[in-house]
Amino acid sequence: MAVKNRTALDWENVRVFLALARHGSLTAAARALSVNHATVARRVKSLEQSLGEQLVERRLDGYLLTPAGTRLLGPATEMETAAANLGRGGGDDKPIGLVRVNAPPSLSQHFLVSRLAKLCRQHPGLDVDLATDFRSVSLERHEADIALRFGRPQDGDVVAKRLLPIGFGFYANAEWRRRVQAGAEPVFVGFDEVNAHLPEARWLSKHFPRCRLSFRTDSQSAQAVAARAGAGIALLPHFVGKSEDGLFTCNLEREPLIRELWLIMRRQSRESLPIKTVADHISFTFDDESKLFQ
Repeated sequence: MAVKNRTALDWENVRVFLALARHGSLTAAARALSVNHATVARRVKSLEQSLGEQLVERRLDGYLLTPAGTRLLGPATEMETAAANLGRGGGDDKPIGLVRVNAPPSLSQHFLVSRLAKLCRQHPGLDVDLATDFRSVSLERHEADIALRFGRPQDGDVVAKRLLPIGFGFYANAEWRRRVQAGAEPVFVGFDEVNAHLPEARWLSKHFPRCRLSFRTDSQSAQAVAARAGAGIALLPHFVGKSEDGLFTCNLEREPLIRELWLIMRRQSRESLPIKTVADHISFTFDDESKLFQ
């Protein structure tokens, strides 16, 4: 695009661009913004004309950012934060604005939700968006400000902090524990075929290849419920197993796996007070309640 075609920048176009960058498709971006996909396409096109550069490239599986679009993500996110902060008041020493956190579903549901909700009460100007997904979101695409992941990242301009090891155990109801103690062959509750690639599912398949998997589901929360109802024995993180009344640990003469949990954020976000406030709170919380994970 020619530079001479540049026009005044429209913040609404920037906001729509950010949604498309984060969601990767016109339909998903439109749904997030409560508009139609034609509006998303039109506003992104208008932004490209304003800047004189192509920002997105259409592919068969969605939209991909061009180098110019990637460069715009940082400044556009800063504009988004500034826009959200307008009218809120407060001094420079108070965390104000939206912080996006991404974490595995079980960790969010059984631990993070209640702890992060308390942080919002402590800081009225702070908003937290907690998304749960098995996939690793892109910090570079600003899909999240903070990510909690199992395993240390190997690349990217990020700051990574090891939080703690997540221990696992075998959990079942009282009946199944008695049966196992009496020498019965274990029957398991586990992940469905879609999630058979997860380390927990692979570990169980490797160490108990001939055992029956009586109940399959896509989350550890659901596995805990199924185990409590008597479907079988579930390999669960201790923070999930310990939080379910009616579940007890079972000794199957194998030491379950341990996974390391890491907190990750963009290097340039270290000085952002809202992001730093949330990251510090998460780190303190895991350290303070570390026994729950052992």
